Amino acid sequence: MLHRRSVIQAGLAAVAAGKIYAPSIVRAQGTALRKIRYNEVVRSLMYAPAYVALAKGYFKDAGFDVELSTANGGDKSMAALISGSADIALMGPEAAIYVVNSDSTTKARIFCGLTSTDGFMLMGRSKVDKFDWGMIKGKDVLGFRPGSTPILFFEEAMRMNGIDPSTDVKLVNNIAMSARVGSWLAGQNQYGIFIEPDASQLELDGNAYYLASIGATVGFADYTSFMATDKYLGDNPAIIQTWTDTIYRAQKWTAAASPADIVGMIAEFFPGIDPKALTSAVERYQKLQIWKTSPVIEPAAIEKFEDILIHGHVLDADKRVKFGDLVRTEFAGKAK
Repeated sequence: MLHRRSVIQAGLAAVAAGKIYAPSIVRAQGTALRKIRYNEVVRSLMYAPAYVALAKGYFKDAGFDVELSTANGGDKSMAALISGSADIALMGPEAAIYVVNSDSTTKARIFCGLTSTDGFMLMGRSKVDKFDWGMIKGKDVLGFRPGSTPILFFEEAMRMNGIDPSTDVKLVNNIAMSARVGSWLAGQNQYGIFIEPDASQLELDGNAYYLASIGATVGFADYTSFMATDKYLGDNPAIIQTWTDTIYRAQKWTAAASPADIVGMIAEFFPGIDPKALTSAVERYQKLQIWKTSPVIEPAAIEKFEDILIHGHVLDADKRVKFGDLVRTEFAGKAK
């Protein structure tokens, strides 16, 4: 427990030490688009509404020229935000919670929700008629980076089903995001958690079999959200409101669209993924209600999220961050 917390605190210290503030965005003249540097934590189908906003030109309609980058890690995404190399970032609320509780003078606040719960699937090497969580006891399981939302939600799902993550399984949490699928294909571990569309692609190729949804097991708790620093929020409230409005527009389109329409719209963001796997992944996420239909985040969702952090020993109970100190609600509340 001490090691896990020390790793997180060390990362935050490094971010705080090297922080710089982003320069003000140059005011657009005439019809010129305003550049927004947007950083996503990973590339995942979980963020379909955000890709819809890009692919359908909703951001351009709003006057934005969005520069998308992928961090491949919540620590890296937060570092980009705090250092000023990103204006807006999409990542798990835990990153903002850690920073609010840190010594950093720069704080990040959440302003818009995107996903309603965890989008990872527990996959196994063998197909089973009926999965029982006891099957993973004593096995090697491919997890995720310590302190990250995927591993914290997975550990919560295990605890809810009578599995002690620290003693009943051997969690492998040191495989880089980009190497996880390759590690699985190389035969490492008997079980693993995978995000979409990786889970569906592995299943389509006969390399893994779906066993359980982590999100469905744990329940709803806002999993990934858009955030910005206090300074950026204070300097650019109109940009933040327009961004939130645009995401809401994309959320409504995604909620009403068919799987085929969604795949056709966002396939360009997933080169090399079989359209059949993308369709399967979209259908699965629709069924599980992974995508929020509104940017509004409720206090109960953040309370449950912090419960999971406390259970995972990365947040002390007396270090809970108040909802009002973490989430700026006015932008989602005004979204149209």
